[in-house]
Order: sequence, then C-alpha cells, then structure tokens
Amino acid sequence: MIIDTHIHLDDERYDKDFDEVLQRAKQKGVMKFIIPGADPDDIQKAMELAEKYDDIYFAVGVHPYHINQFDAEYLKKFIEHKKCVAVGECGLDYFRLDGTPEENEAQKQKQKEVFIAQIELAKEYKKPLIVHIRDASRDSKEVMMQQGVREVGGVLHCFNADEELLSLADEGFYFAIGGVITFKNAKKLVNVLAKIPKDKLLIETDGPYLTPVPYRGKRNEPAYNSLIVEKISELLEISFDEVSATTTKNAKELFHIS
Repeated sequence: MIIDTHIHLDDERYDKDFDEVLQRAKQKGVMKFIIPGADPDDIQKAMELAEKYDDIYFAVGVHPYHINQFDAEYLKKFIEHKKCVAVGECGLDYFRLDGTPEENEAQKQKQKEVFIAQIELAKEYKKPLIVHIRDASRDSKEVMMQQGVREVGGVLHCFNADEELLSLADEGFYFAIGGVITFKNAKKLVNVLAKIPKDKLLIETDGPYLTPVPYRGKRNEPAYNSLIVEKISELLEISFDEVSATTTKNAKELFHIS
C-alpha cells in the first residue's frame, strides 16, 4: 500500500474524472490520500471530499502565496474534524519576491508571522505540520526551531534537498519525496536521498503539479506515486515493497491514520 501524503484533490482539474482518478490510483496500490490546505477558499471542498470518501483526509492551512487570506478563526472551524490530520501547507516561499528590497523584506516578515501563527495553531490542537519551503531554508529552520516544533513534528513537503534541513529529523520531521526525484535536473535530491533516515521518508505527488517522468507536462495524479516509489527503490537499491511499506508506516504514524 502507498499513501499519497500531499495531493490537491480539491483542485478543479480533477472534477470531471474524480472517481476514475481514485480508481487508477488504487489499481497502482495507492489507497489513502491527504489533501493539504493551501487556499482557504478550498478547505470546505477538501472537507466534503474527506466526508464522502473513507480513504481521503485533509489538512487546514494557508500556503505562503495566500497569506493575505489567513484567518485563524476560519481554520478553527475545520481543525477538529475527525478527518483533519494536520496543519498546513504553511511555511516560507521567497521564490516570487520581485519588489524593492524594502517591499521584499516586508513580505518576508508577513510570511513569517503567518507561518508562526499556523505553528501555534498546530501546537494548540496537537496536529503535525505540513511545511512548504522554497528559497527560504535558513529562515524557515530558524522560525521552526524558535517556535519549538518538536512538540508536534510534521513533514517537509516536496523536500528541497537542502542538507541543512536534515537535522529537523531530530525535531520529529519527515521528508516527502515526489515526482521531482525522476527529473534529469534533480541531481541534488538524488544525492541527498540516501541521507534521509528511512523512518522519516514519505511519498507524495503534489498533484496536479510536478508530474513525474515519463508524464511530465501532463496533469499529475496519485496513480503516479508508483513511479516515485519505483525511482526511490532504484536509487536506494531496496525493493519496491520495502519503500511502500516503510513510507506507509511512516505516514500512518505521523498523521495518526489507522
């Protein structure tokens, strides 16, 4: 069995063939799915999908690109739902900063404030974090250490292969690997993969984004988790079944999924 720990099934690109997407996934051994929170406007839909389908879970959170929509009280309306397993995706993303130095600094500060608020929410409700980091490793780690994230743990979604972040394993953090591991330009991630403790490894697609080879450029979907597991199996020189079993066990432990 494989668990897709990060799949945006609430995205409209799945609306027309939703049941077929799940069927194709299950044919490839992908049996459970976690929808992360990203845009607050989509959380209601994610919750409804989790209520309709036994094998779908969801998280509440606000992606760094949507920080102006952050409202802790709104997230609290969903966080105690029995199918809500985490807070996030939250974190820091400096990739799109293109203003003046002063504007960029203000944006970074705002992202940090919203990130901290979501960490506090996770601690209050005892939920693990789903953390998004892009071009912001040092600041992200600093915030996380200062806020005492060991209390809840979590996952570094779409792990960016920064070895500086590997020490977060000691803080109860897992590292999610997706379709990027199949890309030709993923040499850094390929090289760091073996340094990730196996008991801290997770699988994700981040669909509909980051589709693995050989389907790159098309809509990603959870059936493609099998391609990610296959590539990890090849790189670590362990069996497909061992990767599946280990990452499934890890996901169940982190997100308290039975």
